[in-house]
Amino acid sequence: MLESITLQSACSADIPELLSFVQAAREQMFPKLHDTPMPADLAAFEQVYVTGPGYFLVARRADSVVGVIGYLPYDRRFAGIDYVGLNAVEVVRLFVLPEYRRVGLARALYQALQAHARQSGVEVIYLHTHPFLAGAVEFWYRQGFELIRVDPDRLWQTTHMQVRVAI
Repeated sequence: MLESITLQSACSADIPELLSFVQAAREQMFPKLHDTPMPADLAAFEQVYVTGPGYFLVARRADSVVGVIGYLPYDRRFAGIDYVGLNAVEVVRLFVLPEYRRVGLARALYQALQAHARQSGVEVIYLHTHPFLAGAVEFWYRQGFELIRVDPDRLWQTTHMQVRVAI
């Protein structure tokens, strides 16, 4: 199945389709976010991911988006997680259509993202996930991430992870 999928950097022409894909995936995974405004990175997609400091990859089969992943410069938004003096990015927006899960697509997306990060001089890749996302924490462990901490919040139990990138 992976042989029929192409990975490419997002471009301006992709934006409407990508916003629709990501918004639908967010609503499916996080129903409580349904009535919230569009996140700032998505609202300014071109300035953030196409011409700006972020990076966004698209997985396509034929003309359809089947998965995405991106990264943003880490913005120190979580207390106690600070990468002063390091070039650090945060993985965002990993979404894969259900019928393309468990075939290696998420791993391929992450590996391509990591390769881009390495070529861009990134030293640390940070992410956060949640235990209620089936298999997410285990997936990131398999990609080489280590646990930083788990927030005690009963609802989200935000799980913070990182991996050092060998340059």
